[in-house]
Amino acid sequence: MAGMRRTRLSPDERRAQLIALGVGALASGPLEDLTIDSLAAAAGVSRGLVIHYFDTKDGLHRAVVRTACDAMLHATRPDEQLEPLDRLHDTLTRLVRFVRDHRLTFHSLVRGAASGDPEVRELVDETRAVQTGWLVHAFLELGTPDSETLRIALRSWVSFAEQTLVDGALRDELTPDEIVLFLDRTAKAVVAAV
Repeated sequence: MAGMRRTRLSPDERRAQLIALGVGALASGPLEDLTIDSLAAAAGVSRGLVIHYFDTKDGLHRAVVRTACDAMLHATRPDEQLEPLDRLHDTLTRLVRFVRDHRLTFHSLVRGAASGDPEVRELVDETRAVQTGWLVHAFLELGTPDSETLRIALRSWVSFAEQTLVDGALRDELTPDEIVLFLDRTAKAVVAAV
């Protein structure tokens, strides 16, 4: 366009811009659809520049998934000022809100475990491990004895919660309050069964 000036970005700013566009692309399609060419076109840059920052499509996917996972963890980090059960309820409320606000991104993340790239699967698993750690911490504060069974049960519950969010929150089958109440009850029931 005549009169339009391009702003030169620093390398860090350009990389951040490309990652942001990649995360944004998750809102309109699955991770597999994000390619070097599609990202270059969206950013208005050359394919070579995208390759410079990410090397490969898998490298691009890892950067995008890491950023999206970090955003979800940041948005749902427990408020340590709250009592354990209130903290659980608050975290679940924020998780449901995050899922509703970032539907396709969340879907791409939880399905990222099926990615052909083992490092993408590892990033998703690391996110699940952090979420499990938050749950374990809360229930230990409530006096639940620590055990490998407790940790396995809560890791399993995180996967259960993801499927509940896919079915309930993403498809609008349940209200946010119904989902939070259901997840809250099932987490407590899983711990009670240990």
